[in-house]
Amino acid sequence: MLRKDAKYHLGQVVRHAHHPFRGVVFDVDAKFENSEEWYQSIPEENRPVKDQPFYHLFAENEQSYYVAYVSEQNLVADASGEPVDHPDIPDLFGDFEDGSYRLHFQLN
Repeated sequence: MLRKDAKYHLGQVVRHAHHPFRGVVFDVDAKFENSEEWYQSIPEENRPVKDQPFYHLFAENEQSYYVAYVSEQNLVADASGEPVDHPDIPDLFGDFEDGSYRLHFQLN
């Protein structure tokens, strides 16, 4: 059964459950929408199921900034209260408050 409700929202700071990075949600797919090649590149024992929300993140680790595509099962809410420093955040988001960034615009 395809679940359509996303656990995390746009602007929320999250972290990966198994890898040392965190990021800001800037888009959500209700189910897997990336390439099959990308999916197959994940080791089978770590490959997430496709019928769950997948999140696009402005991500950061100690070495770099990048965009990540992560399944809901591999994310947890970030409780640090710290902002993310990704340079693309100001393009979509405003102030950081209570663990989230506010969108610059209203969505329909």
